[in-house]
Amino acid sequence: MAKTGFFDSDPTAIAKAKELKREMKKLLSNIEEEDGLSVQTIDQLQEALSAFRQATTMRKMAKSSSLEMLETAVSCPDEFRCPLSNELMRDPVVLASGQTYDKLFIQRWLSSGNRTCPKTEQVLPHTALTPNVLIRDMISKWCKTVGLETNNLYESKKAVTRSDREVFNSLLCKVSSSSNVQDQRSAAKELRLLTKKGTEFRALFGESSEGITRLVSPLLVNQDEQLQEDVVTTLLNISIHDDSNKKLVCENPNVIPLLIDALTRGTVATRSNAAAAIFTLSALDSNKALIGKSGILKPLIDLLEEGNPLAIKDAAAAIFTLCIAHENRSRAVKDGAVRVLGKKISEGLYVDELLALLAMLVTHWKAVEELGELGGVSWLLEITRESECKRNKENAIVILHTICFSDRTKWKEIREEESGHGTITRLAREGTSRAQRKANGILDRLRKAMNLTHTA
Repeated sequence: MAKTGFFDSDPTAIAKAKELKREMKKLLSNIEEEDGLSVQTIDQLQEALSAFRQATTMRKMAKSSSLEMLETAVSCPDEFRCPLSNELMRDPVVLASGQTYDKLFIQRWLSSGNRTCPKTEQVLPHTALTPNVLIRDMISKWCKTVGLETNNLYESKKAVTRSDREVFNSLLCKVSSSSNVQDQRSAAKELRLLTKKGTEFRALFGESSEGITRLVSPLLVNQDEQLQEDVVTTLLNISIHDDSNKKLVCENPNVIPLLIDALTRGTVATRSNAAAAIFTLSALDSNKALIGKSGILKPLIDLLEEGNPLAIKDAAAAIFTLCIAHENRSRAVKDGAVRVLGKKISEGLYVDELLALLAMLVTHWKAVEELGELGGVSWLLEITRESECKRNKENAIVILHTICFSDRTKWKEIREEESGHGTITRLAREGTSRAQRKANGILDRLRKAMNLTHTA
């Protein structure tokens, strides 16, 4: 029998059980034919029964909790464990820091407002998650080796009970039908807590768009701040669940207008959670276009400009994720993102997050023009020269590279920096691989410009 005890997935164990069954039948047949019952026959029958009982028990254990048995019976390789949960990863994804985490746990980390890598403590330039296909394949192969079916591994969601459904329907009825604001507040608060705690209530919202419509319906007629905060936060919790929930929430005609309203007039907590909800929803590519066309970038940029510490990172993350879609970059530039980002960065505020966003937007010609008018080259060169963060240096030189190739009037300032401090040369030698490429590109451009001047 397989040492792990995963009976259902071990052909040898199944064959052994059948053999034991045949042996017991044979022994029982011998007992019927014998005039007297020998001690040897009794011992053989007891041994066979004991072995069969053990096999059956192991089979039941494998069916009911194969993943739990894996944790106790098999030593899971450390590289397959999530650094946050210390459990075998079900859906490994790569963070911007290059570290791999289980998707469920890193999403919880990010949804709590964290914008650093839990393991390295590095500030994240963005919070997009990339599936780690290699690690997932390795985990699948390892599971097969130890006798664990991958179906059991990835079935991690709790089943929805009848009681869950009754509570869910009762709360939705209160929040959508009650004429008493206090009852609506109470029901919305409970839904917020339930969708935060477990997956089953998020899954219930994902069954149809009706649940989303009923949840947001009181906000169409009620301006209550606490009710708005709880409903918006519940939308955030629902959106975290999976892609089908993200699609369902985003395509509901009432949701995006209500999130825009929350960004515009909500409390700080409501606005922050509305931005976080936009960030989560925009992880789905089809949602990026839908959200971008809604006009939501302007209130997000306004939230960024206000600079409240509780909201600015969520706003920046939402804008960044939306602008992965090229068509949203022109919208963000048009709505004043470059001016806001430039002012914050030049003042040394939230440079890690905002510089990464600016590096994305600078691919639009209008952004380059605005940066020139804002005197952006000087503080970008200062970051390249003075910052101790390699990622910030990289983003700064990426922006300077685009400016250098788009606006020759800035060559003189960049050349003077290089002559006085050797900033570009140093980065071409010591920066990240991407920073080195961009720095060398700038140096080549400056050399060619000098050669043309001398030739003329």
